[in-house]
Amino acid sequence: MTHLALPLAAATPSTGFGALDWLFVGAYFAVLLGITWWSVKRARDTAADYFLAGRHLGWWIVGASIFASNIGSEHLVGLAGSGCTDGVALAHYELHAWCLLVLGWVFVPFYMRSMVYTMPEFLEKRFSPPARWVLSVISLVAYVLTKIAVGIFAGGVVFGTLLPELHLDLGFAALDSFWVGSIAVLLATGLYTVLGGFRAVAYTEAVQTGVLVVGSALVTVFGLAQLGGWAELRAALPSDLFNLWKPLIPAGVEGTWAPVREPGRMAWYFNGRFPWLGMLFCAPIIGLWYWCTDQYIVQRALGAPNEREARRGTICASFLKLLPVFIFIIPGMICFALALSGKAPALASLAGPDGAPDREACQAAFPLMVAHVLPAGVRGIVVAGLLAALMSSLSGVFNASSTLFTVDLYGKFRPGATQHELVRMGRIATAVMVVIGLLWIPVIQGSKGLYFYLQAMQGYLAPPIFVVFFLGVFLKRVNAAGCLAALVAGFALGVFRLLVDTPIALGLAGYEQGYPEGSLLWIVNNIYFQYFSLMIFVICVLVMVGVSWLTAPPPEDRLRGLTFATLSADDRARSRASWTRWDVLASCAVLALILLAYLYFTG
Repeated sequence: MTHLALPLAAATPSTGFGALDWLFVGAYFAVLLGITWWSVKRARDTAADYFLAGRHLGWWIVGASIFASNIGSEHLVGLAGSGCTDGVALAHYELHAWCLLVLGWVFVPFYMRSMVYTMPEFLEKRFSPPARWVLSVISLVAYVLTKIAVGIFAGGVVFGTLLPELHLDLGFAALDSFWVGSIAVLLATGLYTVLGGFRAVAYTEAVQTGVLVVGSALVTVFGLAQLGGWAELRAALPSDLFNLWKPLIPAGVEGTWAPVREPGRMAWYFNGRFPWLGMLFCAPIIGLWYWCTDQYIVQRALGAPNEREARRGTICASFLKLLPVFIFIIPGMICFALALSGKAPALASLAGPDGAPDREACQAAFPLMVAHVLPAGVRGIVVAGLLAALMSSLSGVFNASSTLFTVDLYGKFRPGATQHELVRMGRIATAVMVVIGLLWIPVIQGSKGLYFYLQAMQGYLAPPIFVVFFLGVFLKRVNAAGCLAALVAGFALGVFRLLVDTPIALGLAGYEQGYPEGSLLWIVNNIYFQYFSLMIFVICVLVMVGVSWLTAPPPEDRLRGLTFATLSADDRARSRASWTRWDVLASCAVLALILLAYLYFTG
């Protein structure tokens, strides 16, 4: 039994998962099987078809696929858990839907003109082959340490909570519900990703989006019904939990930008109180990196046939991205309100003796709501939505990883490889990622603070990539030497911080009390992660600009069409022809909804 699943499973009674629930789950898997079969029958043995679905995805498939790829296990477990403990504070990250508009209006034209398969390939066109290789290797490592690790861990939490009685005796080993669920989801996802390629991934993600949104909305509806409505939710919880800004400025640091720390061996994680300066400046850097430059997300837009469909897909995704506040964070808050009010006795353990949330137990807020609030039948629909989120995030990272490995690494070392060979290597790479994911399960069993951990990891990895892409597009003077120097410097600083933090986070022998106070390592470990991320960002900007200006400017022929300053009149005319006033109005509507959310959750 896993470190986390054991107490949850022990405290959770049978969910009464009935025949009707299993019928819905079975229907969900039948639909996935049908889509995979259809994708295999339609597939052509070419790299463009396997990795980008032949660039034939319509805007609604692009939008739904982007949303489903983003909404994964870290939201089901981590974001709902943060709502249970900290209210709407992390809605800041979800309200970064405007970053998708930056992707559609600023970057999509450059990506579509260059006809690239991957983000590292775009860096090669703009800068140099070494920049491509560096970004490819770092991206693959980051996917294993963050997306795959997080997906497996959250899958185990979901199954350990919903089906604690599920066991499998293999003779040589007995697997509990954590292992059975994690392995089943991992293998099923790997199977349809390997067989169907990106077409299967994109179309299953479109179906999963509908299942996920409907299922999660039902959790909100039934949770509010049991609690007594929205007014009861506001009355049951402190007003600070409904304020986007109050949790960012804890007592004692008003008007300051002092890092807020929590003592103990898990101090490098978020502690539920977020300094406003870090959230204001660091969170957008992470958001723009993720939405505009990460292969995991951008690959969906690259699968569109043209700039218009890709842009409309990002606008569609930006609307969908506003939903997690209401279908994940709010259910987490409802869960804690039910625990405090006593209207759901099975959830009482989420609140400690002093009425404060139990942070470890609250990680299971969403599956606990499914288990104890929803009626039979409805529970099956929501569990299908849970599976959709778990599988969509894993399938996205499997496909993105195989694309990076095959196109950016294998294709470079074997330039004469046939299209069939590239597709075969893509399938092998995906299978290897599945195996690595299975082997990684024991490593992540002791993890906690899932969503917060993920944001911290991304905070160390995002700044150098953000800098090279944004400066590369907006400043034609920055060159290959500056790009490579910024990438290396930024990643070195991020890895250094991780090496310093890891012994403390794991509580290794000799590190229980942390580093000697006042030492260099103590200072590094105690800098709040968002401020350290901002420091990496500033250093990368200075390094890239400084090195570029000290070396020769890039040749004009390399820059043509890859920076704003080198766009031709034809390039600008084609981009202008790709959008209408309805695209502009839809984008403005997204911004208006974000503003309304900030106004409502402030005060």
